[in-house]
Parts: sequence; C-alpha cells; structure tokens
Amino acid sequence: MSTRCPSCQATYADDARFCPRDGTKLETVARPAGGPVTPPFIPPAASPPTSHARVFEPLGAENRATAQRTGPPGAPAGKTPDYSKLVGETLDLRYVVTRKIGEGGMSFVYLADDVIRKESVAIKILSPSLSQDRTAMARLRREAELGGRLAHPNVCHIIRLGETSNGLVYVVMPFVQGELLCDVTNHAKQLSLDVTVRYVTDIAAGLQVAHELGIVHRDLKPENIMISRNPDGSEQAIVMDFGLAKERQVSAEIKKLTATGIVLGTPEFMSPEQLRGKPLDPRTDVYSLGLMTYEMLTGKLPFLGRTQQEIMIARLRSEPTPIRAARPDLNFPPAVEKVMLKSMEREPADRYQSAPEFAAALADAAKSGGTASGVLNRILGR
Repeated sequence: MSTRCPSCQATYADDARFCPRDGTKLETVARPAGGPVTPPFIPPAASPPTSHARVFEPLGAENRATAQRTGPPGAPAGKTPDYSKLVGETLDLRYVVTRKIGEGGMSFVYLADDVIRKESVAIKILSPSLSQDRTAMARLRREAELGGRLAHPNVCHIIRLGETSNGLVYVVMPFVQGELLCDVTNHAKQLSLDVTVRYVTDIAAGLQVAHELGIVHRDLKPENIMISRNPDGSEQAIVMDFGLAKERQVSAEIKKLTATGIVLGTPEFMSPEQLRGKPLDPRTDVYSLGLMTYEMLTGKLPFLGRTQQEIMIARLRSEPTPIRAARPDLNFPPAVEKVMLKSMEREPADRYQSAPEFAAALADAAKSGGTASGVLNRILGR
C-alpha cells in the first residue's frame, strides 16, 4: 500500500500518515502485487469477541532453562524457523497456532488456543532484530514479570514471554478483538468531543497502571490503541504493545537530516525530549497522548512542515497550531484549547504531570457540569 494526499495528490511511502505540506490526513491507495504487507494486528471480523485473559506465567531463568520447547516439525534445533508459517504448530506444548491475523516489520501476529487455560490468546512472533536487542528483551522480561500487576481493562499486558529451541521468541497476550484507533479516525476523519474524552480517559487509566510500575510506553500512537466493543455495546480503548515499544532516539539523525534532506520514517507522536534523545519518564506519554487527542478532535496534527524532517524540528522549536486555527468549523469550549496546549508543552515540567491529570482536565473542559477531580478519582479507582 502507499498513501496519497486528497488535497494536493502527492504520494508518499506507506508509513506516512499526514501530508507534510498541508497536514491533511493521507488516504491509503492500493499498491501492485508484491508490495509491503499490511500493518500489524488486523483483527478478524468473523471471530467472536474474547474478554481479556487474566493469567500470569513469567518466564524466569529457571523456566527458560527447563521449558518444553518445540518449533515447526522437521526443523532441526538451531535452525531459524519460518516465522510466517506457524499455523497448525504448537509452542511449548501449550499454544496451538490456529491462524495468522497480522504482520509487520517487527512481528507476526497469530491467534492461538491455550490448551491449558482453554481460551484464545494472541501470540506475537518477534523479528530476529528485536529478539537480539538486549535492551528491548530486558524490557519485555520485566513487563512479563509484572504481568499480573499490569492486568487492567485498558491494558493488553504480556501473559508470557517464551522462546523455542530454534530461537523463535514469542510474546503471549490476551486476544483483543476490535478496531485500531488509527482506523477509527481514518474512517471518521475526526471524532466528537465526547467520544474523544471517553477514549482519552480509558487510555490514561491504562497508562497510569504502567507508569505506577515504572513502565513508560515510549511509542504511544493510534496504531497501538485498540477500540474494543463490550458485550453490552459499550466501547473501551485498550493500550497495546507496552513491552514491544522501542525507545527511539533520533537527535543524531535529525542533525544528519538537516544536512542531507533524507527523511527518517514518520515519528509523528514522539515527544520533544525523545527527539532530542533525552531520558524519558511518564510525561513523554502524556505529550504523545496530547498529540493523539488533537488528531482525534481535528483529523490533523498540530505541527506542519514541507518535509517530515521539518515537522520534527517544528516540534522542538515552534508552538502547536491552535485547534480554532486548524479547524475553525469546530465549536469547542475555549477551555479545551487551553488544555490541549498545556498537554503539548515542549518542556515536561510545563505539561500535565500524569495522564489521568490530563484526561480529567480535558473532561472538565469539555463539560461544564463535570469536575476534573471527579474524573481523576474515577480513573485512579478512588
């Protein structure tokens, strides 16, 4: 697939989501056969909804040394298995792989049956580059060890981190059926204030659980949020891929881009401190959530430029475009504008200091009858 700007008709690579010239959301256009695979985690519409699994089996050193491990039949030990063809295989004598439901540059995603728990799970088979990244694996192991404490309606947590004798590293997570937030906003173009507040409140609740355990997402974006429908018809936003989120430090690359004009991907939701390669804390996720909220409300991002490089630099030097300037047709309470600007402050100390604080302020601004303290207490479970 590739993308095209509906305004100026310029075309871009499939990882671009906004036109750098005018900020318009890009449309997906078909690419000839043989092009890149579809984005990761595309849930099957025909499968019945499955509730979050609530199990915890950390893969400690003793378990890794003694666990029963299997790879594809006939694959000799030590030989790299074909990660794209695991349907019908069994991992660790427990997870029967039933079908592939998505794939991307970092992983293949399969639906599997847990024969012990008698429930469906999602299994992500990690790419060799990620499984050999010591920092990433240390983060994944830590999250697996905290798995039970991360179990929350708004978090898709790691149930288990495993490895086969053939070197295949996989992550077991609850199977969550729904639609990615990026697809929801693409279809709707922009979401109502009420719906946005609901999603932000859910996301903030999930982030807070992780933040209290010292886990920062680092790659919060619409592609990592699943909108799931409950049996009663209500929706909830679920934060995905905490442990799979890699810390991206691109300050050196930005200097290189300035000199060469080469564009590095589309890190549209990275905080200024992440662009600078600074240490990260929960406030970097608050900034990313602020950018996501702006996009949900307007269908655009608040920083423009002729290239992705200029957009990144604008985030370091410029002020975000006010909502009233980006979408003068939208009639939001003035307080919403103030909340959004504070969430996107360049300096972490000037932002909301927690995700629930931001969500509460947004809810309060959206509805004069609500109070920030009431929303904050609800998010924190008080």
